[in-house]
Amino acid sequence: MTEHRLLRRSTLEDVAREAGVSLATADRVVHRRDGVREKTIRRVEAAIAKLGYRPNAAAASLSRNKTWRFAFMLPANSNAFIANLAEQVERTSDWLTGQNGFIDVMRVDVFDPVTLAKALWDLPAVYEGVAVVALDDARVRAAMDDLVARGVHVVTLVSDAPGSRRANYVGIDNPAAGRTAGSLMGRFLRGQKGFVGIITGSLSLRDHAERHFGFRQVLSAEYPDLVGLPPAEGRDDSARNHEIARALLAQHPDLVGIYNAGAGNEGIAAALREAGAGRDIVWIAHELTGDTRRLLLEGTIAAIINQDPGHEARSAARILLALCTGQLIYPDQERIRIEIFLRDNLN
Repeated sequence: MTEHRLLRRSTLEDVAREAGVSLATADRVVHRRDGVREKTIRRVEAAIAKLGYRPNAAAASLSRNKTWRFAFMLPANSNAFIANLAEQVERTSDWLTGQNGFIDVMRVDVFDPVTLAKALWDLPAVYEGVAVVALDDARVRAAMDDLVARGVHVVTLVSDAPGSRRANYVGIDNPAAGRTAGSLMGRFLRGQKGFVGIITGSLSLRDHAERHFGFRQVLSAEYPDLVGLPPAEGRDDSARNHEIARALLAQHPDLVGIYNAGAGNEGIAAALREAGAGRDIVWIAHELTGDTRRLLLEGTIAAIINQDPGHEARSAARILLALCTGQLIYPDQERIRIEIFLRDNLN
């Protein structure tokens, strides 16, 4: 006969019962407090090993009234995705309060390495951890490494700086996101020839640079009739992207596609409307927001590559808390997946 058991995490009460001691005695052994005989300590430790008991560090911090304070450094610009991310960080802050954790949101110009590095270097000593939308720049990496040397846990959010000593990156696989965009572009334009405009926020942001790389990788290998133009940097600003898109349309009559690896989509939409090319250009964009949803529904955007800002905010907070309390981090739980939205699968 097969035995079916409900698996659950062992508790301190289980340890005390197995060792034949009181809960208070088991707690003293686990937290290495004096006043317990050596023979009793060995019995409790044997019970811990048998049951696979692992102390709940978060609960322990609550019982000791230990608090954790984290800084979330988000871009100063106010595009729709960053606004969504900031909102999700605020919601996560409400959850974290119950774990004795607190979040302060700081707005920083992440496109300027000097400004971002200074914000990291000047981070007050009250913070045990920081989540930062990182710029992959030597000065920023040095500032992050300095924080780690001071004992501050660093997590990169949305955009990574893998050459630094940061503990974890929370975001999608951006080269894969770019390849996905390239594959969609090629499939939508199968059989056509022409130029494809590429717009990024900044190639100094690793997420944008990696998306650009992945996109070109697929176009050059699989769709040689589609020629990717040199990338233009719009700093995720709608006004700049408006001018970039207008120039692309004016200078390249055989433009067949636009890939925007960043934000500032409203400016591109305005340029397409002005040129009467809204349905003639295959446009692949990133991030499902109120504006991009509308553009997808009306057919101006062909497809959207999305990342879940709520998952990212919660994951960054969970990881920082785990790093502070010594809890395990579960990679499968924290993996941010690439989502593809077409007009047909919006809900």
